[in-house]
Amino acid sequence: MRKAAVYRNGEFVGTLTEASRTSYVFRYDESWFHDAAKPAVSLTLPKTQIEYHSLILFPCFSNLASEGANRKLQSVHLRIDENDSLGFLLATAQYDTAGALTFKPLPEA
Repeated sequence: MRKAAVYRNGEFVGTLTEASRTSYVFRYDESWFHDAAKPAVSLTLPKTQIEYHSLILFPCFSNLASEGANRKLQSVHLRIDENDSLGFLLATAQYDTAGALTFKPLPEA
């Protein structure tokens, strides 16, 4: 099981957990969820519930991973399966991404 801490502009938003390649959970941090001034991570993960489940990596997260030739190059260089979007996020989206979100690996359970 892989886990990542999700940050928005450097502030902890919640955790993303991959139980298997077909089971993902995003859970808002309690303090972020209950603070009305804090925005949702995306329009597809509104702050109407604290935990979301999906059979695929949530598109708002997977779309932050590289594509095309860059993905192929990173796959070889980082030794990551080209279909492993969470692996790409954990390896490449810790400090600088195209958007406000960053991901930090958490110890596996």
